Amino acid sequence: MRCPFCHNPDSRVIDSREADEGATTRRRRACPGCGRRFTTVEEAVLAVVKRSGVTEPFSRDKVVSGVRRACQGRPVDEDALAQLAHRVEEAVRAGGAAELPSHEVGLAILGPLRELDEVAYMRFASVYRSFSSIEDFEKEIAELRRATPPADAASSD
Repeated sequence: MRCPFCHNPDSRVIDSREADEGATTRRRRACPGCGRRFTTVEEAVLAVVKRSGVTEPFSRDKVVSGVRRACQGRPVDEDALAQLAHRVEEAVRAGGAAELPSHEVGLAILGPLRELDEVAYMRFASVYRSFSSIEDFEKEIAELRRATPPADAASSD
């Protein structure tokens, strides 16, 4: 690592610590040239490969903006969107791949969004899965009903 003060091409690691729940590593370094100390933060870059073949870094902000459109007019606050984006990032990073197709990011969004708001889920799924007919919506609603217990059955316990 190049020293930011004297631009010496080498430095010595004095201390390493995990930060941001293990997502980044903070390293305290010393320059053998000028003797000054500095801190670096290292993060594994997660790349998303789009359908066009273009690769770009994963962005929580892009996840939030995409989901925000699906949640328009729904009772979903910004904190819930930020949490959803965090869960999506954790899920895709847990896969261990340095690059993943954008399709997998979409799949990772569907589960948490379904738990957050079913209407927003249907909106997102209809675009993401390219629903082309009313039958596509009916199948998805039937699947939602199978997966979600009726409200009166849950309250009778």
